[in-house]
Amino acid sequence: MSSNIIKNSRNTDKAPISALSTQTVAFSHYNNFSAQLPIDPKSGKIVDGGVKEQAEQCLKNIKAIVESIDHTMSDVVKITVFLKNIMDFDAVNEVYATFFQNYLPTRTTLAVEALPMEGALVQIEALISNGEGTYPQAPCDLVKLVKNTDNAPKSAISTQSVAFSHYNHISAQLPIDPKTGNIVVGGAKEQAAQCLKNIKGIMEGIDVPFDDIVKVNIHVTNLSDVDAVNEAYTTFFPDSSIARTLGYVPARSVVVASGLPMHALVQIDATVSHGDGTPPQAVEDRHGLVIRPNNTDNAPISALSTQTVAFSHYNNISGQLPVDPKTDEIVAGGVKEQAEQCLKNIKAIVESINHVMDDAVKINIQLKNIADIDAVNEVYKTFFNSDLPARTVIGVSDIAMNALVQIDAILSNCEGTPPSK
Repeated sequence: MSSNIIKNSRNTDKAPISALSTQTVAFSHYNNFSAQLPIDPKSGKIVDGGVKEQAEQCLKNIKAIVESIDHTMSDVVKITVFLKNIMDFDAVNEVYATFFQNYLPTRTTLAVEALPMEGALVQIEALISNGEGTYPQAPCDLVKLVKNTDNAPKSAISTQSVAFSHYNHISAQLPIDPKTGNIVVGGAKEQAAQCLKNIKGIMEGIDVPFDDIVKVNIHVTNLSDVDAVNEAYTTFFPDSSIARTLGYVPARSVVVASGLPMHALVQIDATVSHGDGTPPQAVEDRHGLVIRPNNTDNAPISALSTQTVAFSHYNNISGQLPVDPKTDEIVAGGVKEQAEQCLKNIKAIVESINHVMDDAVKINIQLKNIADIDAVNEVYKTFFNSDLPARTVIGVSDIAMNALVQIDAILSNCEGTPPSK
């Protein structure tokens, strides 16, 4: 593998272009897409019609970007669908099925409080495989490994696990008992435990240990349920004796959803390291890659997550609140000051692993009030000197510590992680 892999940022005029993000940022074996709104790129406006027409436009925009980089929709590994109303789930699925007929990527669906453009009912983001890699990697006809197991709920709209190169991506798991197909009895704690059991069942189906998870996204419909979720969560992490010795927990972000499928209280998805890679990667390139967790005192430290977890050519950064690491309190001021603190925390984490902010390939922003986006953008642009990362922005009803904003990131990692000795 090369030690100086180059990030490839691209836009096409066949999809909406933004001054605040790049449509797709490729690094190594993945393309990271910005979330697509239902905007007609010719008019710059939301398309006419309801949620079906809007979902179709979102997917058309994704397809246009995919095709502009000489890929196809079958190269999509993961899709995330953000709905304004969870009751639109079935209508969106009707359209969705027309774009993915022979193969289904992993998928996460949640309803959010608000989307970045007035009138938008849906927003969709995607992660795309990149078998050719980015310069100077040699093109490699890597195989995508698609897997379902009976030990977790199966879905007609997604695959449980899709592996490509050195990562497995797991569809968001609802608290469904795979034997009955129903939500388990109990509250948020029992539901969180079932979500994690389902993830574990999927991972066992691909012979991957639970501590190979590098990033977890937790969706709850009520922020007050997070403590109950954490009670279950801490019984799953750390899982192995080595992880317990090291105190390893994955990077993590918590999102308050305004609705989840099947009226669930909790939903969890995961990104998993895949040390053996996917064929035909060479043996010396794929065996024994090390997960590298890192915390720095220059950003807030949590017992429930690691600030950044590196594996292969990516660093996965936990959601950062606008907390001053010296006081452990939210910084004074409004959303602008809070956004600046979130980004300062990310920058401190990035610099602690000898990277720079322009190594970011994807940024995810949660806002308590979507109208604050302009104020956040004023600060946001000052943290990047070159091509902007791909980006997703959502409005949520609540954020931990009554914060106005939370930001997480995915970072390129050109040096990779070393094989074990």
